Amino acid sequence: MSYWLFKSEPREFGLDHLLALPGRVARWDGVRNYEARNLLRDHVQMGDSVFLYHSSCAQPGIVGLMEVVRAGYPDPTAFDPQSPYWDPRSLPSQPRWYAVDIRLTARLNPVLTLSQLRQDPGLHEFRLLRRGNRLSILPVTSPEWIHLLTRTHLHPL
Repeated sequence: MSYWLFKSEPREFGLDHLLALPGRVARWDGVRNYEARNLLRDHVQMGDSVFLYHSSCAQPGIVGLMEVVRAGYPDPTAFDPQSPYWDPRSLPSQPRWYAVDIRLTARLNPVLTLSQLRQDPGLHEFRLLRRGNRLSILPVTSPEWIHLLTRTHLHPL
């Protein structure tokens, strides 16, 4: 099993959106960065655990825990001209972009804010905190995962 952090803007798609979905399951799509695409396509697997991180909001931070319920597959939004994620160069026979399905399994309480993460000496190598990091999907090491879980309470759904 691997561990990940997926970033999303809560006004676009976040914890509240997942809570409202049947079974709290959704397709994680619309990723349009080649490095993140490669992670979705080649490394994120069914059963992997994922932190949900809210970015570009009043209080950025880790807000939830998710599980991958379907490994990487061609992102159907890339083939849909009506989608904001449409890519005319991505073809079903030669997909350019990938998605995974995730299920929200728990809320974090308290939220682990970006400010708290930056002040934590146990996270000095945490990729999220590296200067210039803009990737929406990040690997999390097992020690980092365990350390982060000890910093909050999980509220299973």
